[in-house]
Amino acid sequence: MSSESVSAVPSPTEPGDPSSAPTRRTFIATTTAVGGVAVAGGVIGGSFLVGSEEAAATVPPASQVSLTVNGTRRAVTVDNRTSLLDLLREHFGLTGSKKGCNAGACGACTVLVDGQRHNACLTLAVRLEGAEVTTIEGLADGERLHPLQQAFIDEDAFQCGYCTPGQIMSGVGCIKEGHTGSPEEIREWMSGNICRCGCYVKIVRAVEQTAGRK
Repeated sequence: MSSESVSAVPSPTEPGDPSSAPTRRTFIATTTAVGGVAVAGGVIGGSFLVGSEEAAATVPPASQVSLTVNGTRRAVTVDNRTSLLDLLREHFGLTGSKKGCNAGACGACTVLVDGQRHNACLTLAVRLEGAEVTTIEGLADGERLHPLQQAFIDEDAFQCGYCTPGQIMSGVGCIKEGHTGSPEEIREWMSGNICRCGCYVKIVRAVEQTAGRK
């Protein structure tokens, strides 16, 4: 019985043979190698894919803003995207206003802007040209605490204290706005300030005490 030997050498292909076309693997390997050489050549030669004009375009726009913070006039040049909260904390060193959610949902960053309550994390600093901003650091008169600050101590209206600056600032605004007619009204108008320790009853009592209800 005769046997046929199988050659391991592939048979030559004709130019028109479909099998002579480059495979997906060889195509990817070839283009990757060529691309790597091109990039390496650009780096070695000191050239960059991004031109100087495009690089300059990536610099964020900045503006100068002048505002009064706790009675002191301040002027600073900031990135147009800077929030009032970051301006206060990072530029002015006023870290009493806390960054809780950074989305306007917890009230830990509450400050007064021209006497009105604002979430500093949602307020762009460049929109406050000429405004008057009051933070928790600006409430006390020297060593004398603001009445609501003292009321928070008297009523033991805090536990961890993280939300307390925002709670006090919101309470001051609530009193100025005249929304202290009842505990229910106080809770409604301060509902944007979250206390994770659950001191709401004592917070309401402190606001009532300051508003003259006790």
